[in-house]
Amino acid sequence: MTGAANMLRGEAELKVGDTAFVLRPSFAALVAAEGELGPLFGLVERAAEGRLGLGELAALFWHCLRERPDAPTREAVGEAVVAQGLAHVTPALRLLLGQILQGR
Repeated sequence: MTGAANMLRGEAELKVGDTAFVLRPSFAALVAAEGELGPLFGLVERAAEGRLGLGELAALFWHCLRERPDAPTREAVGEAVVAQGLAHVTPALRLLLGQILQGR
């Protein structure tokens, strides 16, 4: 367990296997995500239009993992998203996208 997510800091949780990991949209995490996925505003637009791909979703979550040394592999994050289903991980996505748009 990596500790509970603090919603006041814009954090969300993602369960991978039996462990809950904290997703934190820090500056460094968002820069890394943007470097891979393109401009974040475009990411938000694609999500709003229902065109956000599964790979993009998993990449955003992976980049936003708070604790890297104990972090699961990127593949494990993607598999966790598939195992839980989009309906279950959408609240975490919504929180991260809200932080991208509004800041803290």
